[in-house]
Amino acid sequence: MGKIIPIVLALLGLGGGVATGKLLKPEPDPTEIAADETKESKPAKEAPADVEFVKLNNQFVVPVVDGSRVSALVVMSVSLEVGSGQRENVYLVEPKLRDAFLQVLFDHANAGGFNGNFTDTAPMNTLRSALREVAAKVVGPDAHDVLIVDIVRQDSAS
Repeated sequence: MGKIIPIVLALLGLGGGVATGKLLKPEPDPTEIAADETKESKPAKEAPADVEFVKLNNQFVVPVVDGSRVSALVVMSVSLEVGSGQRENVYLVEPKLRDAFLQVLFDHANAGGFNGNFTDTAPMNTLRSALREVAAKVVGPDAHDVLIVDIVRQDSAS
């Protein structure tokens, strides 16, 4: 009997914690509910059959400078959505494309784009848009989109 009481008390405490969490959970924002409903009502966008995805060979490493020292490094992998049959054309201009992407990434870092919640929708859309614009200039109209496949930020030890 003495061994059962602690187990019962633990279960009651756990149940009470779950119930309190559910009761104190804030009400969802009506604008978020409306946004979720519109997302669910739209059919999923499928990639057209006449495109292919080209993964750029190496990752991009971008320093985040704070004052006069590197405070973090951001490492990214990027793929390019291009028209079917354009893979070789992308690889032919890859050095120029990487240079242009690095310039965009450095500008984004210098503008504070990799500070704070850098994976939030707004900063990521800004970055994707700038990369897409540069890709269209370098690769041409066959560059449809830029996909950020991986992204990680490693803060340096102080």
